[in-house]
Amino acid sequence: MSNPIYQIVSDELYSTLLKLNLLNKKVLRDFQIKRRYLELRKAGIRSADAIDQILEEYAYLQFDTVRKIIYSVKLPEELEEALQYVN
Repeated sequence: MSNPIYQIVSDELYSTLLKLNLLNKKVLRDFQIKRRYLELRKAGIRSADAIDQILEEYAYLQFDTVRKIIYSVKLPEELEEALQYVN
């Protein structure tokens, strides 16, 4: 698994935390799903089609679950962006 929180921790630290089982794998999965969705949307794919593609990769999830992840998860870069507007 590549480092989905590279803005926060280095790859080396991420690997160490992963080996020590100190990371919440569900949260990391949600980060990856949100990033994949944004990539697909940026490529011009319709929202529903992007979710369908994600469901092919994560077949154990339901459409509504992926939708909830996409609209509720805040990526580190989104939080940084929001902080820039506040300051």
